[in-house]
Formats: sequence, C-alpha cells, structure tokens
Amino acid sequence: MNDTPHLPPALATGIGSLPGTDAREAAKAATGSFEDFPHLPELPARGPGADMIGRTAGLLVELYARVEPSGWRIGDRPGRDTRRARSWLGEDLDALEEFTQGYEGLLKVQAVGPWTLAAALELKNGEAALSDLGACRDLAASLAEGLRQHLEEVRRRVPGARLVLQLDEPSLTAVLRGQVRTASGYRTHRAVDRQTVEATLRDVVGVHDGGPVVVHSCAPDVPFGLLRRAGVAGISFDFSLLTERDDEVIGEAVEGGTRLFAGVVPGTDAPLSDPAGSVMGVRTLWRRLGLRPGLLPEAVTVTPACGLAGASPGYARSAYAHCVRAARSLADNPE
Repeated sequence: MNDTPHLPPALATGIGSLPGTDAREAAKAATGSFEDFPHLPELPARGPGADMIGRTAGLLVELYARVEPSGWRIGDRPGRDTRRARSWLGEDLDALEEFTQGYEGLLKVQAVGPWTLAAALELKNGEAALSDLGACRDLAASLAEGLRQHLEEVRRRVPGARLVLQLDEPSLTAVLRGQVRTASGYRTHRAVDRQTVEATLRDVVGVHDGGPVVVHSCAPDVPFGLLRRAGVAGISFDFSLLTERDDEVIGEAVEGGTRLFAGVVPGTDAPLSDPAGSVMGVRTLWRRLGLRPGLLPEAVTVTPACGLAGASPGYARSAYAHCVRAARSLADNPE
C-alpha cells in the first residue's frame, strides 16, 4: 500500500454537472439523493462561467480568463467573465451550505484538472496553454493555490464534511498521445512527457493535504497506472468504455487500495434497466479478475457515466436514484 489518503467506502455519488439553472434545486437533488456522499453541483446551462472550464478559470489565483469567440483565453486582469464565474460559484456554495446544515460525512467538490485546463485555455496568441510547458507550470501552480482556497471556503461553510476533491481530466489521454488539435485544426500539439504529466498531477493532488483526490475522465483509455502513481485515491470512469485489456490495471488498482468510481448509468436520457442489471458488468469484471466478492462495496462507488448537464431534469433525478439502488444491489448481493 502507498501513502495515498484513504477514501472510505461510499455506495454512490454524482459526477458534478446537472441540468437547469436553479442552484437550490440542484443542491437539494445532490444532497437528497446521496445522503452519505453528496457533491457540489455544477449548472453549465447558465452560460459561460458556469461551464467546467470557465468555472475552474474563476478559481485561478493571479491568472484570469475571458471568453473569446474561440473559447476561454488567459488575460491580464479580472473582467466580467471572471466575476460572473465567481458569482455563480458563490450561489452554488450558498445553496450547498443551506442543504448541509449539521451534515457530517463525505462531500465531493469538482474542478478541471491541470492538463485538461491547459488543453482548453488559450494563451494570448490563440494557441492552447498546452503549447508552452512554462505556461502549463504557471497554470498548474495558479490552479493549485485556487483549489487550496476553494477547499478552505467549503470547509468553513460545511465544517462537518470530509472533503473529496475531484479533478476532471477528460483530455488527459489526448494530452499524453499528442491528439489535442492546434488553433488551426490542421496539426496537433506534441505529446507531453508522461513523467511531466504525472509530476504536475501529483503537485495539484498534493494541495488537498491529507484528503482524498479522485480523477474523473469519461474518455476511453484512462491511464490508471499513471494516476495511481500521482497519488489519487480514486479513479472515476465510464464503465462501458473498459475493455478486457484494462483488466490488469484495474486489478492492480483495486489490490492497491484505489477506489473505482464506476460510471454505469447513462449520462443522457436513456431507458434504465433494473438496478441489479446496471451493475452486472461490475460483478462480471470481479469474477474475471478473481477478486473477492466481499471487496466490491469497499472498492466500488456507483456513479453516472459522465455529468448530467445534457439530461432532462426528470432523468437526472431518476439517474441519481438509480445509482443509489444499483449500489445497494451491489452491496447486498456482491456475488
């Protein structure tokens, strides 16, 4: 076992984003659905600054970003877009605080990780920060300090919570493989060295001193080994994208104490099978790996496959309830 902070068993939680624009409704849904592991909701339908990149850009310290026609671009001073992002986050925290009075237990907050942020944020020349490793370092340092302050603020508002930090890294595999397109679209940025990627992630993970960090990616080929070496306590992924070639790294992760956040419920409106059917693939994987069935509820947290921003409000509520029932089915009948 390594010295990664331990993440206690938790049956189910959400990824982060929800449909709609009402912060109180979203907080009510996240805290009411997941009584043991709620999360701070994100509502990207409100517009720029509530999207995942803009929201995290609003957390940066001594770096600012504004909306351009091509996306978010780093600027010299805080402007209207930064103020809007911070205002919406403040609304979300107010709502969360209201619905977590007296709460004690796990609470998850999400932000974009350093590499997806570097792939999405533009420098003044219009190219992604990913094109300049010095800019990547500055961005990661600014993000780390912003996350430290954000976690302190959440602790102040929900003092009984044990915070879990989730870093969203959907572009991580593309960064490692040199698949992130340049501004022209005709070329791709060169692949970033794996050791550099790992070291930067380790630095950002380290800001949650003594607390568990989860990395989420709903892209294929999540780099489980690299993430574990970077010190994450859990890895969140779209279960449907796993292939048998992932078996070995999954088995090593479970045996090493890494918690799996298995995204088994579709992130957009879809017919939902019975709860036991949703986790049948997890049980099958367990048998294939020869892992002890009793380990399942200790090692797996059930989630949607990705954020639910593109779902209808009714489906989002059903998906959360389904995650809880599916996780209960897994715990009650691990065989």
